[in-house]
Amino acid sequence: MTKPRVSFLTFGCRVNQYETDMMRALLAADCVLVDGRADIYVLNGCSVTGLAEKKARQAVHRIRVASPRAVVLLTGCLADAVARGMVPFEPVDAVAGNAWKTRLPEVVARVLAGERGLFPPALPRPLDEEASSGPSGRVRAYLKVEDGCSGVCTYCHAVQLRGQPRSKSLRAAVTEAERLVGAGFPEIVLTGVNLAEYSTPEGKLPTLVRSLLRIRDLVRLRLASLNVAGVTDSLLDVFAEDARLCPHFHIPLQTGSDHVLRAMRRPYTVAAYRAAVAQIRNRLPDATFGTDLIVGFPGEDEAAFAATCRIVEEVGFANLHAFRFSLRPGTEAAGLRLAAVPESVKRDRADRLAAVWHPVRRRLLDARLGKVEDVLTEAEREGRFQGHSAGYLKVTFASDAQVPNATLCRVRVTGASDDGLEGVHDDQHRAG
Repeated sequence: MTKPRVSFLTFGCRVNQYETDMMRALLAADCVLVDGRADIYVLNGCSVTGLAEKKARQAVHRIRVASPRAVVLLTGCLADAVARGMVPFEPVDAVAGNAWKTRLPEVVARVLAGERGLFPPALPRPLDEEASSGPSGRVRAYLKVEDGCSGVCTYCHAVQLRGQPRSKSLRAAVTEAERLVGAGFPEIVLTGVNLAEYSTPEGKLPTLVRSLLRIRDLVRLRLASLNVAGVTDSLLDVFAEDARLCPHFHIPLQTGSDHVLRAMRRPYTVAAYRAAVAQIRNRLPDATFGTDLIVGFPGEDEAAFAATCRIVEEVGFANLHAFRFSLRPGTEAAGLRLAAVPESVKRDRADRLAAVWHPVRRRLLDARLGKVEDVLTEAEREGRFQGHSAGYLKVTFASDAQVPNATLCRVRVTGASDDGLEGVHDDQHRAG
């Protein structure tokens, strides 16, 4: 019997990206995994924003045009939102929520046998049963160690769709990381829905990080995203002890206004956010920062927006993801009695925020001129090599010698552009 051809399309966060890698590994033996035309398309969908849903619908439309006989299977948070009646999503053949991801071979077998429609709710399996083989052709692999969130943010579906926090055991996380490193991934990125809530009987996030750093041949370890509550002295102690732990902190802010934070029900104040950044900089002066921001949340006035712009300038974010607020059915924000921000104003504020941030980032890059960065190579284009610094700054550099992918190089920074840093390979000194 001919093996079915299966293609994956992934939307949303790093957790979804990890789970796609996991699902690919589950199907590798019995299916032909392709990037082009397929018999079954698995859409790993996101329900965080209306834009994410729109992109998924557009993908389905393209599939219907290119492969009208193919089966389209929707999974992920978007599938769970559809199953709970939160959002309509008609154009797919089958819908199987997040808990079905570890059972994907069964789902595919049932779909091939003709089953269609909504798969019934399923209980999630322990995270120890999840494992990824890593993304093909990359040097960086995600390692999911946590799922769910205890937060009650008024705009978020995560608690409803992902449930309460669950953590992968220390043993399982270390074993999976060892396999990834052995498979040729020198850099591991820890991820979860709320990584700050990682907790096992053996310990919390600092314990996990210390255990992973004992892995031989691990070149780098990163944290994908960390809420303010996760910034602790015990975690920063580990960063200070081992240079392989990359000092880039993506800490979602969402807004620089306390009254908007309260409306969002975020569990910190602007002062607490500033204190977390100062705490990190005090211990790790070369640390870089990233963040997520929402513009146009109900009740955000010009003063609140101006406060957001001020903290962007103050912190000097290296990376920034700005989203226009989109009301999600079933969230508390949908019923807030606060003044809605018109779409035209949201677009304007998003543009203005970008105009504030771009020179901030450029100043950060310019400050690196003349310095030396350790760069893990990821690609070669037109005789120049590309990778990222420990602070997650993109670096392009020239070298007199051929540099294989996944090589840690010492690069002297000679220039900066809107795209990142430029430099030359300083092969007189070893990186690390």
